[in-house]
Amino acid sequence: MQNKAVIEKADYYLDITADVCPMTFVRTRLLIERMNPGQTAQIRLKGEEPLKNVPASVAELGHEVNDLAPESPGAEIYLLRIRTKS
Repeated sequence: MQNKAVIEKADYYLDITADVCPMTFVRTRLLIERMNPGQTAQIRLKGEEPLKNVPASVAELGHEVNDLAPESPGAEIYLLRIRTKS
């Protein structure tokens, strides 16, 4: 069964799997600044620091973290789904 982050269509997509902190959140924040209130984004990320820091930073800014799940069972790449605050 696929996770809901893959099933639901997002308004924006961002792949930060090749980036390291702090660039992972810098790129995420730049994306958020381009988004309208209530829009969604799906972000591909990997690595311990981004998995911990990016969702926490998104939530700290007041946006909603909808889902964080492996791209596929046992994968090291995760999909983070966020919604900007209204």
